Amino acid sequence: MQKGRRLPGWFKMQRASGENYSRVKRLIENNHLHTICTSGNCPNIGECWNSGTATFMILGDICTRACKFCATTTGKPLPPDPAEPERLAESVRALNLKHCVITSVDRDDLYDGGASVWAEVIKYVRQINPLTTIETLIPDFDGEYDCLKKIIDAGPDVISHNIETVRRLTPMIRTKAKYERSLDILRYISQKGKITKSGFMLGLGETEKEIYETIDDLFATECKILTIGQYLKPSPNHMEVVNYVMPEKFEKYRQSAMRKGFEFVESSPLVRSSFHAEKHVKTGLL
Repeated sequence: MQKGRRLPGWFKMQRASGENYSRVKRLIENNHLHTICTSGNCPNIGECWNSGTATFMILGDICTRACKFCATTTGKPLPPDPAEPERLAESVRALNLKHCVITSVDRDDLYDGGASVWAEVIKYVRQINPLTTIETLIPDFDGEYDCLKKIIDAGPDVISHNIETVRRLTPMIRTKAKYERSLDILRYISQKGKITKSGFMLGLGETEKEIYETIDDLFATECKILTIGQYLKPSPNHMEVVNYVMPEKFEKYRQSAMRKGFEFVESSPLVRSSFHAEKHVKTGLL
């Protein structure tokens, strides 16, 4: 989120401070791990870290793509760290997490997009934390089914892949990724019997008709969990916010998606992909 930008009055974020916040920050730094919370300038870092949760980001913190909405650094990544899977698994244990969320940068430089590393991470987290449910927020792997199969076979409880925006705006804000490819990925994973999840942002110039079309498209893939949040410009170099969507509109979209048949929907201005992800466990979806 770009600093100094005045936000509407309904944006209320918890301060990034406190005992639990400091404990999570210290553990992540001491174990040389990355999180999308910091790399993505997430506005919910205060609330999430104070509740003892974080979204771990594997395969480094440098992405091979340069999406117009994302604050993650773009460039030439370092080679994968072979010790990362075990360090991350031990951190999950130290935090005593009931639900663990893992994401990654895009690694188009690797032969399988990093899918084999993903599988190792899931394996270690499961081995050291057998009672912890695992949610993976994955890139598109160029739509390669062999890569997706490595993730599926590793056995995470939820596999998430974000559509990010409506069909028309996809070429403007997503580097290399394609709207139809993302739908195909979600459809493939659902057909393999896994719980799928996706999300998209509002405030980039989409119409209400396009929002409902995106909800319909995601539901048609048998996606079970949906997140909808407000786009916030993370730096002066990113896409401008076209409009701030009122909380009442977010609630309207949430109700519409639930009526359609989604199992769980988070929809409000501050919602991000892994915001309140642990609720899926509490509601009995997993």
